[in-house]
Amino acid sequence: MRKLKFFIAAVLACFLAASAGGAALPAAAAEKEYYLGGMTAGFSLSAGGAQVVGLVDVVTESGAQRPAADAGIRAGDVICEAGPLKIRSVNDLNASLNKSAGREVTLSVRRGGETARVQVTPVREKKSGDYKIGVLIRDSVSGIGTVTYVETDSLRFGALGHAVTDENKDELSVSDPRVYLCSIIGVNKGERGKAGELRGLFLNDKTVGKAEKVCKTGLYGTFERSADLTARRTVQAGGIEEATIGKAEIYATVDGVTPQKYEIAIAKVDAGNRENKNFVIKITDEKLIGETGGIVQGMSGSPILQNGKLIGAVTHVFLNDPTRGYGIAIEHMLGEE
Repeated sequence: MRKLKFFIAAVLACFLAASAGGAALPAAAAEKEYYLGGMTAGFSLSAGGAQVVGLVDVVTESGAQRPAADAGIRAGDVICEAGPLKIRSVNDLNASLNKSAGREVTLSVRRGGETARVQVTPVREKKSGDYKIGVLIRDSVSGIGTVTYVETDSLRFGALGHAVTDENKDELSVSDPRVYLCSIIGVNKGERGKAGELRGLFLNDKTVGKAEKVCKTGLYGTFERSADLTARRTVQAGGIEEATIGKAEIYATVDGVTPQKYEIAIAKVDAGNRENKNFVIKITDEKLIGETGGIVQGMSGSPILQNGKLIGAVTHVFLNDPTRGYGIAIEHMLGEE
């Protein structure tokens, strides 16, 4: 499947972190060992209904008609209900329209965080005989992201480090729980004013785990016991109070399936940031800059290490400077477990 255009230190330190609005690393998390991530994975998320990606004519016995367009439906809208039926997939919508037999249907349509009721009358397509309203739709979004860590005992994993949204900025949910190993086959380099991206292929015969939820701090689930993690380095987590301005490193995959270590610098530490932008980082590794231009889409979740400890993950790129971006503190990801 191709990718479409996803600390415990001292009592005083804990008190200071809490007073600044940050969440301290749970004691249990500080004692655990983690397989270091950096490998890319493919996943599918639900649009929460049938998302309209285009409007088309329906050719009927009496000519071309556009019921959806005439009803005010637009590309980007998500059809959540048709009559009394919840719409979770393309098949659900098709079944509901055929059941109408040409009678008016009330659709519940989500747009930009708001939901409205829309009346539309399906028409019978001449070629297929099915009732349609003239929309091109999808019910899931596939993407790639980087695994941050895998717990050595439970094999619980965290990835991405940020929420995943659609064109309307609506957060998506897990559609297909399967998580696949992803091979990076190319890179669109980042440049000032335009984010780059990794181009990858899902290896459909390489299911590595099961996704269970996606939220504001990333994608979470469990790796399969059969997944080979023996070559992965094991580390402990470090709290944000242990992070300092200066040299650090990330692990990322920008070619094939094998993560590589790259040098970065932490330019700012902000324990109290509530948007998961706890670090400002700068890529200093000339090899990575040469290959990608800096931080690109698909690298979200790349683990950040400093002094041998996992302290966070890459989340965003600065559009005006692809060598710079944000990172989330690891305690915010581990807190979702």
